[in-house]
Amino acid sequence: MNTKTDVKDVVWVALLLIAAVCFSIAMGDSLFASSVLISGILCVALTAIGRIEGYAAGMYASCTYAWMAYQNGLFGEVMLNLGFFIPTNIIGFMMWRKKMRDNVVEMRQLIWRHRAMVAAVVILGTLGLGLILSRIPGQNTPYIDASTNVISIIATLLMMWRYKEQWMLYIILNTVSTAMWILRWRAGGASGDLMIVMWMIYLANSIFGYWRWHTGAKKLSAIRDQEAAA
Repeated sequence: MNTKTDVKDVVWVALLLIAAVCFSIAMGDSLFASSVLISGILCVALTAIGRIEGYAAGMYASCTYAWMAYQNGLFGEVMLNLGFFIPTNIIGFMMWRKKMRDNVVEMRQLIWRHRAMVAAVVILGTLGLGLILSRIPGQNTPYIDASTNVISIIATLLMMWRYKEQWMLYIILNTVSTAMWILRWRAGGASGDLMIVMWMIYLANSIFGYWRWHTGAKKLSAIRDQEAAA
């Protein structure tokens, strides 16, 4: 059974990139803000189809998004991107490189008990970090910011370990992040409208990513059964 990148994967990445460029031009935002949008979308699109090249785009996206979040008083997002995403981009790249099959990463899934554990960690982590952020002067929407941080961390770890459940968390994350940037846009935050578009595209990609990794995990299981029987 072949797990190579197929036509639907190429079409999906192309569609997201075209959407990113079109929205950037239509909104007339700065070149810097547009680069944040395009690099971020390229990162998540490549990850959704299991391509290791997504880590390269993710490195640039993490650095530039951190500056965008700093300008909007979202300090939890700044710390997350600079202190977590940059090192995990490097570590994740090395971990994925050892688990590639026909240029696509090997995809797997958690059992239900481990899914429940992940949910508990997300809830407790959000409450704890939200309390800390609420004490920082100038912090906006501390518990929303905390939830995006905690979910991002857990989802990234699941991504590094190649579990499809990362996409369940990304669906929640992208929904919350869209709401957070809507609040910042209504408050006059810098480039808020472009960030709303970016997170809405991320949401669509996370839904596609869950379907893609669900089928990918099933295919890998079938391949290993065939190899074991040979």
